[in-house]
Amino acid sequence: MIDSSAPIGIFDSGIGGMTVASAVTKLLPLENTIYFGDTAHLPYGDKSTAAIQAYSIKICNMLLQQNCKLILIACNSASAAAFELVKEYVGSKAKVFNVIDPVVDYIKEHYNGKTIGLIGTKQTVSSNVYKKKVDALGKNVDLKSLATPLLAPMIEEGFFDNNISESIIASYLSDPSLASIEALILGCTHYPLIKNQIGKYYGDKVEILDTSEIVANSLRAWLEQHYLINEKGSGARQFYVSDYTLSFEQSTEIFFGRQIQLAHYPLWE
Repeated sequence: MIDSSAPIGIFDSGIGGMTVASAVTKLLPLENTIYFGDTAHLPYGDKSTAAIQAYSIKICNMLLQQNCKLILIACNSASAAAFELVKEYVGSKAKVFNVIDPVVDYIKEHYNGKTIGLIGTKQTVSSNVYKKKVDALGKNVDLKSLATPLLAPMIEEGFFDNNISESIIASYLSDPSLASIEALILGCTHYPLIKNQIGKYYGDKVEILDTSEIVANSLRAWLEQHYLINEKGSGARQFYVSDYTLSFEQSTEIFFGRQIQLAHYPLWE
């Protein structure tokens, strides 16, 4: 029996998952959350499937020890590489969410017969997971994908909303493979941080799908449906990292409006 007062666990390789964590805490302010940033192994986008699976299981083990009622894989690369394994590992102890299925469900509802673009890490794009799931909808959606490997490390290093990020974004989005799209999936949880710059490039002619908001809404709907909303929680936020960095601690302020105290939790010690 899952306890509604138990925390929500959220993990990512770095700061990207905080876009989802921030969206979740805005929608569900009373929920207690535990965030794990695997900073020792970021970014996940250029790691092997086996490595991502190993990291994900280790992190889930830690979140299960904290009695999380729900574990959200707030990373597209890990969602593509490790979701099925994590779900099997966690079993009935907690609900496991990924950041891909809610977006596919959203496309099913709103984009019948449309041409949609997807940008993400090499791992997410080469896994072909979005295309397989979108094709399986039978909604005649034409999905055009492009790996954009420089974007996540660029954002991790704090390069957004400036000329450097603008030229890198323009270089990717002008790729012929994204021609004639009507909407663009931000297929990496880092990318909402450059959503405005991407929107500016397209001049509002292409709808930008902010996966963090879509995932947060889906998560809330599931909790409501299963009567697992925490209505008496304190909204406590705990943050763990596998490798402490000052830049990561400072980055948390971008998402939560205040500096967060990080707890160091090495995965292999």
